[in-house]
Amino acid sequence: MNKLILVKYASEIFLKGLNRNKFEKKLRDNIAAKLNGLNFEIILDQGRYFIKVDELDEAVDKIKKVFGIAEVCVVTKVDRDLDIIKEEALNKINATSYKTFKVITNRANKSFPSNSMDTSRAVGAYILHNSSDELTVDVKTPECKVHIEIRENAYVWTDKDKIKAVGGLPYGINGSTMLMLSGGIDSPVAGYLMARRGVALNCVYYHSHPYTSEQAKDKVKDLAKILAGYTEEVNLYIVSFTEIQMSIIEKCKEDELTIIMRRFMMRIACGLAEKLHIDSVATGESIGQVASQTMDGLIVSTECSDRPVFRPLISMDKEDIIEIARKIGTFETSILPFEDCCTIFVPKHPKTKPKVEPIKKEESKLDVEALVQVAINTAEFVKLK
Repeated sequence: MNKLILVKYASEIFLKGLNRNKFEKKLRDNIAAKLNGLNFEIILDQGRYFIKVDELDEAVDKIKKVFGIAEVCVVTKVDRDLDIIKEEALNKINATSYKTFKVITNRANKSFPSNSMDTSRAVGAYILHNSSDELTVDVKTPECKVHIEIRENAYVWTDKDKIKAVGGLPYGINGSTMLMLSGGIDSPVAGYLMARRGVALNCVYYHSHPYTSEQAKDKVKDLAKILAGYTEEVNLYIVSFTEIQMSIIEKCKEDELTIIMRRFMMRIACGLAEKLHIDSVATGESIGQVASQTMDGLIVSTECSDRPVFRPLISMDKEDIIEIARKIGTFETSILPFEDCCTIFVPKHPKTKPKVEPIKKEESKLDVEALVQVAINTAEFVKLK
């Protein structure tokens, strides 16, 4: 007998039809990348991935962060023999303090002589006969479920051995995006949600030295590192934004500063995406959350984009976003009190209903293309793992 990790796919992968093999292969590759450095073997047993690994606890902590996995179960592999299965199921239930249980069997290997229902009955009866009188069967609301999978081998585990994973789709299966990553709460959550849908993540951060500190830059690097815990690595591009901001402040109307800055950010993100063959841009914007994120503001800031702009937080309340930030581990870093470029030059009364043509007229006072190209060409590249 030995312990393995059973990987349970997110349910969407089973619905991919002829493309399912492509998704499974990507998931397997991502698991292998996550376990790099450990002594492991990935075993395919009739459509299930089992992982044999020396460093079991460390491997579980890593695998539960792999997108495309719904659950991680630590299972005991035994011979495909009913008596051995019964004994292991009894050992599993005896290791808990539950008072009610139910046995659930999945007989994927039809050569096993007993069907799923009969196997569950036989194992349940054996547990009852060989345990304390306090333990009873409850098929509707059991405290504990004993799971048995019969494949080339048999595998036994309980709910106690089951750990919820992140779900979603295998990372990198759905193209790529350039995330506008600030030091706030929202954009790291947006990046996580894009990555969870299988989109490869790259990030751009706008730094306004000397008005924003090195601590602000380090904070963004730390946020990117947290995201890299789910994606293996994140490419971060740090753009010097000071010259652009000072040009806008000097030549454009005060109430239009924010929306013009947002349009420059969008152009730079799109330019980097084009240069690096990245498919899309993503932001942490949520409609109505701040003055620049009104419907009109979003329309105007998107108008200058030459590729799809994804806003995964668009309909979320701030409380919903904070809840995800806490769950993924970015919240405590995001609330560190270091200003970013979006908070240092804020007009007293920003325009909430901007229109494209008047904004373009203001932008005509600037050498937009030259400013954007300098920002792209001088961007600092950092790979974070």
